[in-house]
Amino acid sequence: MRPVAPLRRAALAGLALLAATAATAPAATASSPPASGTLAFDVLRKGRDIGDHSFRFATSGGTLTVEVRTEVSVRVPVIGIAAYTFTHTSTEGWQGGRLVRLTAATNDDGTPHQLALGQGADLLPASLWGDEVAGAAQLLNTIDGHIMAVRVADLGTETVETGHGPIPAHHYRITGDLEREVWYDGDGLLARLVMSAEDGSTVTYVRR
Repeated sequence: MRPVAPLRRAALAGLALLAATAATAPAATASSPPASGTLAFDVLRKGRDIGDHSFRFATSGGTLTVEVRTEVSVRVPVIGIAAYTFTHTSTEGWQGGRLVRLTAATNDDGTPHQLALGQGADLLPASLWGDEVAGAAQLLNTIDGHIMAVRVADLGTETVETGHGPIPAHHYRITGDLEREVWYDGDGLLARLVMSAEDGSTVTYVRR
């Protein structure tokens, strides 16, 4: 996942940019998908809606498929010309609660990236949709596939705003090669995400 704005190196994906335990560490298992089959977020920067981030979940034959999509466009005020665009799509395949494959395609303001991990990937991707991140020491960047060393601090339960009103959520701070503030609902699913852009502005994913 990758952030936005003149921030092209502030990785998001998910959301742009949700978040993988390396094969050398114990593999984490996936959270259960939402009953609705979808998690959708508005991407906000400086109080403006600059894009969308979503997860779609489907289960068939013992395989959980998670499709991730991020579309961001930062426009110049008044004239409305796009100053930065970012699109990302990825597909995760999970079996027995473990990642077995991942493919991704990203266009970072004109720079393309492709990623494909085959059967037996057994990693935790940095899509961040489930609260397994709480126990992670390394995450897999879903744009270019490199391993990111991280530390995760448990900040306890807080109330966060969503499109359906406030909900209680568990807050974690990720630091290291990836820096994010993330909140998970009672089912262990992403409820909110906050990151800093390269220009110092704050980018927030607000669940609809």
